[in-house]
Amino acid sequence: MDHFIYRDGALYAEDVPVAEIAAAVGTPFYVYSTATLLRHFRLFDEALAGLDHLVCYAMKAASNQAILKTLAQAGAGMDVVSQGEYLRAKAAGVSGDKIVFSGVGKTAEEIRTALTGGIRQFNVESEPEMAAINAVALDLGVVAPITIRVNPDVDAKTHAKIATGKSENKFGIPISRARDVYALAASMKGLDVIGIDVHIGSQLTELEPFRLAYQKVAELTETLRADGHDIRRLDLGGGLGIPYESSNTAPPLPIDYGAMVKESLGHLNVEIEIEPGRLIAGNSGIMVSKVIYVKQGEDRQFLILDGAMNDLIRPAMYEAHHDIIPVIEAEPGMQQTAYDIVGPVCESGDTFAKGRHMAPLKADELVAFRSAGAYGAVMSSEYNSRPLIPEVLVNGDQFAVIRKRPTFDEMINRDTIPEWL
Repeated sequence: MDHFIYRDGALYAEDVPVAEIAAAVGTPFYVYSTATLLRHFRLFDEALAGLDHLVCYAMKAASNQAILKTLAQAGAGMDVVSQGEYLRAKAAGVSGDKIVFSGVGKTAEEIRTALTGGIRQFNVESEPEMAAINAVALDLGVVAPITIRVNPDVDAKTHAKIATGKSENKFGIPISRARDVYALAASMKGLDVIGIDVHIGSQLTELEPFRLAYQKVAELTETLRADGHDIRRLDLGGGLGIPYESSNTAPPLPIDYGAMVKESLGHLNVEIEIEPGRLIAGNSGIMVSKVIYVKQGEDRQFLILDGAMNDLIRPAMYEAHHDIIPVIEAEPGMQQTAYDIVGPVCESGDTFAKGRHMAPLKADELVAFRSAGAYGAVMSSEYNSRPLIPEVLVNGDQFAVIRKRPTFDEMINRDTIPEWL
């Protein structure tokens, strides 16, 4: 469920007409719904009721400070994967004891920043990283809390580019080597080994891969405790998918996921962390674009938009589907036209959909890309010297620009010309 609905034939974001936002900020732009963000966070929080737990939003999905502050005020922690994300979370008012630092390539500078500013834990991905954290912690005279990410070799049955839990993936330590790695960690004076981390991928549409991974984690917990480790926290990652296509069967609900977690791990008396990103942010945002031209090709019609692959790269990068709807609702029974929906970037890959059936559209009409709140704005670029597009947050009948569109002068003036030119 989201809060982007038609009222009297016009698309609204909560209580604000989308066309009103377009008139104020220009197109293309992203718009997010506060009510949807909070609803999805609370669904996860309530699903784990009865367990000691923390929902840490995976802010790589959408990291605008207004989004972070909205979720933090509701009680969310943050899962970060870079120094920039860590500092962004801190700037949004998130305390260090609610920030989890993930990622395979943490640098000494990033580790130092987090240990100085406060950190809930590092999710360690390798022995060299473990040694680096230990060295920085000893230099600072502190002890770094860590979990170790294990790779359970479970097929998440998702897109190859977002699967992370198979043996061929770069993430984590093979679960078969976990006992040796935990023993090594316990020997390092700058580390406090508090738990286990696992994350098998993104956009999962079934619970069974989670269940298989968590069963392996439960067995490992018992083994490590028998070895003398105080395993008191399990970080289960994120990955629960969202329905990108309205015609498809919906993925499992957070309440079903929570019941599976309790069934698989509830007997271990541990604190549970989960790190949803896509399910909180995905359906909380749309991208709005304007039709520039309708072009007749040899055997098809092209709908050429002012939004492009640099604004929303998921279709080009992942062959991802987004439902695309008109901002002014089509009349009932109107005959549909098949369009190839494309952007103006000079790449054939700048294609959002092929043969997509929609009611006929004309130049200057608006369309909305549904489920664009996750991995949309954060993955955008200025390719072709196209400005980053605005982000807008709606709250009831109010809206605010939370990232403005840079001017061309601002873009160009970021360049520095060497003195010899």
